[in-house]
Amino acid sequence: MISFECDYNNGAHPKVLENLVRYNDARPTPYGFDEFSERAKQRIREAIGMPDAQIFFLTGGTQTNATTIDSMLYQYEGVICVGSGHINVHEAGAVEFTEHKIITIPDHWGKMEAKALNKYLDDFYHDGNRDHAVHPGLVYITFPTELGTLYTAQELDELYQVCQRYDIPLYIDGARLGYGLMAEGCDVTLPYLARHCDVFYIGGTKIGALCGEAVVFTNRQAHKHFFSIQKQHGAVIAKGALIGLQFEALFTDDLYFKLSRHAIEMAMQMKRIFQEKGYEFWLDSPTNQQFVILPDAKVDALAKRMSFTHWGQAEGHRTICRFVTSWATTPDEINELKRLL
Repeated sequence: MISFECDYNNGAHPKVLENLVRYNDARPTPYGFDEFSERAKQRIREAIGMPDAQIFFLTGGTQTNATTIDSMLYQYEGVICVGSGHINVHEAGAVEFTEHKIITIPDHWGKMEAKALNKYLDDFYHDGNRDHAVHPGLVYITFPTELGTLYTAQELDELYQVCQRYDIPLYIDGARLGYGLMAEGCDVTLPYLARHCDVFYIGGTKIGALCGEAVVFTNRQAHKHFFSIQKQHGAVIAKGALIGLQFEALFTDDLYFKLSRHAIEMAMQMKRIFQEKGYEFWLDSPTNQQFVILPDAKVDALAKRMSFTHWGQAEGHRTICRFVTSWATTPDEINELKRLL
């Protein structure tokens, strides 16, 4: 069955697997203190233009968010996030499990607006009873958003200016970072993003790796005991080179960006097919996630031949469906979708 359900239900790109096989007998130093991980970190530093960036490898997105956020907050602090943010809706309360409250503010099609963030922080610091409340200690956004929308360079700059004004770090979840950066019309580059936040992560699990995320601290230093915090969260693997080797492959010859661009090309072909068939889109996404409104009868028929996500109900016996492409999506799969529609 063809799957457009998500972008992490495939294996790894052949070059990633080749790297793992090539060094299978290398006997690397454990816990990520190996030459392959160091080479991968150096290539990421070169890609973002920050030679002093601190980089840590973890295995999955939820683990990465919970560990990183916990490391940056005091016990009495929470993290600001839009209501539709990933940590708020799709991580089973992982952040709250670390005893940090998620403070939600309104979003605009998945995006946090600088004026909304500024209003919340301004109201908080003008509240005479603020010491009785959970203090905002971190701002969290995703790039692209949970809805496949993108921040412009100006919007990201405005958000970061608010964070700097209130001396609060900005953390960017980059589980699908490559798919956002390579999207048509995106005016944010990887170096620009790195300069306009304090920490972000580069998602590997959804873009060519078997598993793995790279946390990058840019304009602020990581907690001096980040490794110990990582260990406490069960987020350190003994065979740390497993992730380092994968990121070394992904950041060689721009493979990460080439794979991301391929997914966008497949998504745009898919988008044109839905448009030509006259189907309505729930929102306009330039990324690898496409949200289409389909009649329930068509949803039932398609579900027999391919997998996709039922995102929500629409009026008139219709369903909002999410179709996701990935680095592994093939033209034949897109053509089969066209035939079935």
